[in-house]
Amino acid sequence: MKYNQYNKILIAISGGQDSIFLINIINYLINKYSIIIQTEYIYIDHQWKYDSKIQLMHLINYILLTNQKLFIYQINSHILKENIAREFRYNIIIQHAKHKNSHIIMTAHSQTDKIETFFINLIRGTSIDGATSLRINRHMKQYIRLIRPILNLSRSYIKFNCMNFCLPVWSDSSNYSMNIYRNRIRNELIPYIANYFNHSINKQINKFLNYCLIDNEYIKQNTLKLYMHSCHYKYIALNYNQIKSQHSALQNRIFQLFFMHHCSILLDHTIIIKIQKILKHNKPGKIIQFDRITIALKSSWIYIT
Repeated sequence: MKYNQYNKILIAISGGQDSIFLINIINYLINKYSIIIQTEYIYIDHQWKYDSKIQLMHLINYILLTNQKLFIYQINSHILKENIAREFRYNIIIQHAKHKNSHIIMTAHSQTDKIETFFINLIRGTSIDGATSLRINRHMKQYIRLIRPILNLSRSYIKFNCMNFCLPVWSDSSNYSMNIYRNRIRNELIPYIANYFNHSINKQINKFLNYCLIDNEYIKQNTLKLYMHSCHYKYIALNYNQIKSQHSALQNRIFQLFFMHHCSILLDHTIIIKIQKILKHNKPGKIIQFDRITIALKSSWIYIT
């Protein structure tokens, strides 16, 4: 990353060993190479742990050693569902980054987090996009990028280095609660697979996810090329003669991209199937109603009205 291109970085931390390790690495690099860059830290406190205040003080004391700013958001309402809490955190972080004009958001997700997220999404029923959702570099909103610099490092490697450098790691009590979905996967499912099926399960899953990421990027590039070629130069429309001959995987992605780009909505899969059936049986003039949007097929074009 060319640091002169992004002169302000917001680092989202949780207070665990991964966060402490990332703070230490960033502080070391800035001091060693005299990097002129402004770094700020942000911490979202859900206040759902009995030792939240003590952990917060521990984090404040450690950040004080780096002479960097720390912004703390405390949430009073108790959000118990993990996915809702995660969305809530990301919204706060993104809004804060916009307000502070930060071009980069960094998080301390590790390789272990990537594998756990894969299992969570797999159990829910995911696509290749969901399987590779946790990536090192991701474009967020407008000029903001999300960077996960330690995503290829395992938790055991990070733990070893934290112990080696005597870093003050806080033992998060929530990591031991089996009521949390991710903890069950980390402490029960993955060890069970490692013991009875494949002892190098983390390595193999990580290899699989890297293959998926490459394949997914290839599909995305082809989708974008076809989308740009199929768009109407003046109206909000797609040329379905150019789309209907393509594989259904590309068709799905083009329709999703088309509606997300122009309407900022995620198209329901049943609507995509309806559009594909209409294209397959050549039925121009057909109209589909979806979420206050009219999808009309006329003269080889799919229009939104």
